[in-house]
This record gives sequence, structure tokens and C-alpha cells, in this order.
Amino acid sequence: MAVEDGSPVTGELRYGAGFLRRHGWRLLLVFIGLLLPLWGFAELADEIREQEVIPFDEPILRFAHTLAREGFDRFFVLISKVGYRWGVVPLDIALVLLLTMLRRNREATFAAIALGGSALLNMAAKPAFARTRPSLWDSIAPELNYSFPSGHAMGSMTLACVLVLLAWRTRWRWPVLVVTVPFVLLVGLSRVYLGVHYPSDILAGWAAAMVWTVAVFLTVYGIRLRPWHRHANTGPGGDRLRRPNFKRE
Repeated sequence: MAVEDGSPVTGELRYGAGFLRRHGWRLLLVFIGLLLPLWGFAELADEIREQEVIPFDEPILRFAHTLAREGFDRFFVLISKVGYRWGVVPLDIALVLLLTMLRRNREATFAAIALGGSALLNMAAKPAFARTRPSLWDSIAPELNYSFPSGHAMGSMTLACVLVLLAWRTRWRWPVLVVTVPFVLLVGLSRVYLGVHYPSDILAGWAAAMVWTVAVFLTVYGIRLRPWHRHANTGPGGDRLRRPNFKRE
């Protein structure tokens, strides 16, 4: 039996279709960027807590070590340094300062909380899990602190997620993805190649970074607002003071 136009069911269907059209990308973001990585991190964390052997860790580490060459050594040591102290940390600071100077207060707040909070979470998680570093061979770039989750993986992924989320509704979306995705993968690979992290440390770092960054993004921007959106009535830095105009730019 056909549903009559103007009936409550038709109204609900139209409302639902309209909601998905307006906010479907945010629902997808919650699923891909929040729920899936949260599940993945929880699974890995549970294995580490129970001191279980993760089957793929040692085989991947041993395979990575078979690739060891002098040229690869220099390359991955450089990538590892750029993936944190030499690159990611300075870029984190520069991004927040730049957004602040541009008076993009909401964007600067999102970046500062996501990037700074990610580092603090990693510092708290390492002693909580207290996983020792791999010891299959003597690394050319040894680390002394705990292994899980990887700080390099978490820091590089957080920066990448912040940049992608800020650029998603702009013409810079694809250039940012083309740069950040290979960079994050190379940083993770460098830590495995150097023998200072298990692959599961890298996966956990990526998952934790995605969950944290997406959670901060949804908290700062809510369901309606988006980065760079200017309103007719704004305060300093472009933050809204009255009811915003939601027309697509």
C-alpha cells in the first residue's frame, strides 16, 4: 500500500533523507574515524594487557630486518627524526601559531587541543601499558622508554588528521591527503625497520590518534559548524555571536 504524501511516515522519510544529505559525512567520519579505530585500539590494548603474543608482530619485524641496507638505514633514520622532533613537533607549533595569527580562533583551538592532547595521552599511555621495546637485534637508533603505543605513529597521524579535517571542505583536500598519507606510512615503517617498535605499536598509535582527533573535532565544531565557515555576525577570530547562516559556501 502506497504511503500518502503529507503522512507522518513520509515526513519522517524526508527528514531522514535531508539529515543524511546534510550530515552524512559526519556520520561517516564518526564510523571510520572514531568507532572503527576505537575498536581496533581496544583489541590491541587488551592483548597487551594480557601479555599475549600478537601473531603478526615478530614476522613483520624479521621481514623488515631482511631489508636492511646502508642506504635504507640513513633514509629511515632521517624519516624517524622528521616524524617527531625534527618535523612533526615544529610543524605542530607552527600550525597553531599560524592559525592564531590569522585570527582563526576556532581552528587554532582545535589544532592546539588535538595536537597537544595527543602528546599528553601518549605520555600517559606508555607507562600504563609498560610494554618493552623489541629486542630481536641491536637497533641503530635505540630507544629507552616504553613501546606501546608508538609516539611517532601517534604524533604524525594526529598532525595528518588535523590537516585533513581542516582542509576537507576546501580545494586543498587532495593535496593534503597526497602528502600526509605517505608521510604517516613512512614514519610508521621507519619505526619497524629500525626495530624500536612492534607493528602493533604503530597500529595502536594510529588508531588512538584518529579517535582523539575526531573526538576533538566533533567537540569543537559540533554537528553544524565546519572549519573556515564565516558567519554574518562574528566576534574576534570569526567565532559566531548570533544564529549562524548555514548556507553552503
